Amino acid sequence: MTTTDTSTATETPAKKSMDIHQIKQYLPHRYPMLLVDRVLDWEANKSITAIKNVTVNEEFFNGHFPHKPVMPGVLMIEAMAQTAAILSFLTMDIKPDENSVVYFVGIDNARFKRPVEPGDQLVMNVEILRVSRGIWKYKAVGSVDGKVAVEAELMCTIRSADDASQPAGK
Repeated sequence: MTTTDTSTATETPAKKSMDIHQIKQYLPHRYPMLLVDRVLDWEANKSITAIKNVTVNEEFFNGHFPHKPVMPGVLMIEAMAQTAAILSFLTMDIKPDENSVVYFVGIDNARFKRPVEPGDQLVMNVEILRVSRGIWKYKAVGSVDGKVAVEAELMCTIRSADDASQPAGK
């Protein structure tokens, strides 16, 4: 029995996904600060889609808020920044070493549109807007059930921990 290749140039490329073990190769964060559970798809130099499964067992829900648990906005931004960091390393085709650090250098136009609660799945879409002089700028949107929960423009830089005290662009 022989098979023939019926693929064509117009076929959609296969999705590139990553499980938690692969994610941990690109991010130094660990529980409770690792906020990306799975990468659904990514394309170097363009975009990434990842998820954070939000559970009632998250440490921050103990105090935010016991009577109405809501994921803190700063952690939604952090989850999108971690997603952006993964995209940056994938784009550069490198895995960071234990000395690599990704720092925020700016957050613009952050908007929180709806609360994220236990049981929600935060789907994070991050796209690279530009890279200039070591500064990466991204557009990030987090949604739950197809509704935008958070959006922001994020700016980050990647540094060696030895050079982390140096200003960006030096």
